[in-house]
Amino acid sequence: MAASARFFIRGANSKLSISGVGTGVQSTLGGGFLKLSPSSNSRSKTQRRHAAHFTYHPDPVPTQYGTTQKMNLFQSVTSALDNTLANDPTAVIFGEDVAFGGVFRCTVGLRDKYGKDRVFNTPLCEQGIVGFGIGAAVAGATAIAEIQFADYIYPAFDQIVNEAAKYRYRSGNLFDCGNLTIRAPWGCVGHGSLYHSQSPEAFFAHCPGIKIVIPRGPVQAKGLLLSCIADKNPCIFFEPKILYRAAVEQVPVESYTIPLSEAEVLQEGSDLTLVAWGTQIHVLREVANMAQEKLGVSCEVIDLRTILPWDVETVCKVPKTRTHAVTSQAARVKSAFHKNKKGK
Repeated sequence: MAASARFFIRGANSKLSISGVGTGVQSTLGGGFLKLSPSSNSRSKTQRRHAAHFTYHPDPVPTQYGTTQKMNLFQSVTSALDNTLANDPTAVIFGEDVAFGGVFRCTVGLRDKYGKDRVFNTPLCEQGIVGFGIGAAVAGATAIAEIQFADYIYPAFDQIVNEAAKYRYRSGNLFDCGNLTIRAPWGCVGHGSLYHSQSPEAFFAHCPGIKIVIPRGPVQAKGLLLSCIADKNPCIFFEPKILYRAAVEQVPVESYTIPLSEAEVLQEGSDLTLVAWGTQIHVLREVANMAQEKLGVSCEVIDLRTILPWDVETVCKVPKTRTHAVTSQAARVKSAFHKNKKGK
């Protein structure tokens, strides 16, 4: 859908708060209901729940790729796309509203710099966007498609799973659409309701023939996106939209790549392995610190980065004495340690 037809429901601007959840209050229809109170100001800070509470942990400044520049995540994505268009004359970027920069500004300035034949809008049809991308990639172009929100990738599910992923296999390796990369803003932002907060990677994680990648910050985003674009398999690149402006790092200006299907151990630990990707990495880093401080539990934190094919060796290469691992994409993990602290 176009930006004009998609809305963020901004809870911060609402004067209504939700209460009465799980209190046993019943409606006349016999089902539970949510009680709306005029304001949430009377609630203490400890009672308030924040769907997107975490502290961002920036990566160290990379020194091996040359000059760096301060960028947030969406600017690092723009830089990667700029590098690609400059270095690859066959590269094209297309999607809903990308010509003016996109709703998150990831393609801002690229049409003016490279022309309307290389950065252009498409009809409001996700199936058509991916279908066009498959055809362009098969014809030899480097096709970079944008789905405006990951929540709207489902109409293109058949094109991705039954066409792009199987193109090489069904032709006996005579043809492929490996030059196709599909970008999409991903995950929750604390507002935006159900149609702008989804994380649909699990639906694609069981389909051979495609790669799925999710970065944790700007440095990772640029390097991994450039790897996806260069990879000879169709890739889906999900971008954590809550980090578009919140995550700021020193990012190399020139092109560089970060290997796909290689997880990264961000913190060593001896008792428990915590595995996540994207925004949740920053939550688990806090969880690991809380576990050490409050429970004396030493946690290893691993960023999977590539969801498919995932790095089995790194994740499973743990001491024989360690028998527990936790994979987390839910902020509830953090609250478990608060409950333990309170003795609940």
